[in-house]
Amino acid sequence: MPSTRQSRRAFLRTGSVLAFGSMAVPYVFTADAQEADKPRSKNDRFRIGAIGMHNRGTYITRCAAEFGDVVAIADVDREVAEKAKATFGGKADLYEDYRKLLDRKDVDVVMIGSPDHWHTAMAINACRAGKDVFCEKPLTLTVAEGRPLVKVVEETKAVFQVGTWRRSEEHFRLACEMVRQGRLGKVERITCILGPNPQGGPFETRPVPAHLNWDMWLGQSPLVDYCPERCHKTFRWWVEYSGGQTTDWGAHHIDIAQWVADRDRTGPVKIDGKATFPNVENGYNQPIKFEARLTYDDGLEIVVLDEGRSGILVEGSKGRIFVNHAAVSGAPAEQLADSPLPPDQYRAYPHDNPAHPPGSGNTATQAHMANFFDCVKSRNIPISDVESQHRTVTMCHLANISMRLGRPIQWDATKEQCIGDDQANAMLSRPQRAGYENPA
Repeated sequence: MPSTRQSRRAFLRTGSVLAFGSMAVPYVFTADAQEADKPRSKNDRFRIGAIGMHNRGTYITRCAAEFGDVVAIADVDREVAEKAKATFGGKADLYEDYRKLLDRKDVDVVMIGSPDHWHTAMAINACRAGKDVFCEKPLTLTVAEGRPLVKVVEETKAVFQVGTWRRSEEHFRLACEMVRQGRLGKVERITCILGPNPQGGPFETRPVPAHLNWDMWLGQSPLVDYCPERCHKTFRWWVEYSGGQTTDWGAHHIDIAQWVADRDRTGPVKIDGKATFPNVENGYNQPIKFEARLTYDDGLEIVVLDEGRSGILVEGSKGRIFVNHAAVSGAPAEQLADSPLPPDQYRAYPHDNPAHPPGSGNTATQAHMANFFDCVKSRNIPISDVESQHRTVTMCHLANISMRLGRPIQWDATKEQCIGDDQANAMLSRPQRAGYENPA
């Protein structure tokens, strides 16, 4: 192992009736898609619809509830839906079919906290139903899902925020400003440490609980027997529903790497991934060990690792910094005490909400949500806009594709195609189960 690699690793260690519906039945939305394009008073309270309420879905909805009232909840698990209803005052109507929620004209904004394989369909349908959307990361399940979603957001003029809240966290914003103002010189390498994928299985299949619509939960993914480990929080350790840590924490850290380097409207030219995969029947199938190197046309390298101290290491010609949720460390950061960043040079995207500016002591998710609702009122583009997040999750997907192929791939970021590689291009999309195809 090269000595430079060793030194980097050493540094990194330092209660309502449910409204039922079959997804296979054609559906026409009646909500007015033009309503979302109207600016609103800063004093208005919004009417919120929340889709997918297990764990993170309830958390982001709790952040959103500061700005509006939760009037509708959709989840395919009745117990989860009823618990969420109680959390938000017991007045929200419950739906099993999220499209019935979208059909309500009194819903202004939608929170999407569903598993990853449902994000694209729900987001497209929400935009077309005239809603503004806050969608949890990662934005998509495949590369091919991204560009159609971007086009729908543009066509409907929806305000669309992705939940990559690190852009609203003070330490990551400071790191971005330092790099963009040249404190590290020319950026040469950015290393993103994500953490390992857990191992588990084989798992026993069980009867589907009476309170869960398992067929609808599976959606576009293959029809398989139910086991609890496929569902709810542990869904991300299955390739069928997610991209593992590469798209989970990668959606945060790789996004910051792109943002820091001012590359969040483009992509790498080469992706070289290596991984070791488990071989457990009906068990978690994300890589046990993984590493990917994504190289840009000017030589910048973004490295994705599964081990080390979680965070981002930025190396430049004049120094290096390490940033995570706790702090920005390294000599260039220490020098800020005597040489602060001048206010007239590059600054990260401003947050205008006085109650929740980044670094105010509130959580970064609260600041991120405040930015979303500010933009719903002003019709401005939010900080984690759909184009930048499509580009970020594309990098995550490409890293996973290269890992599974066990070889490098070449990428054309303009055409969004692998160059001369039919096998890799075939992996940019997946077959979708009949009746659950993403809307065109």
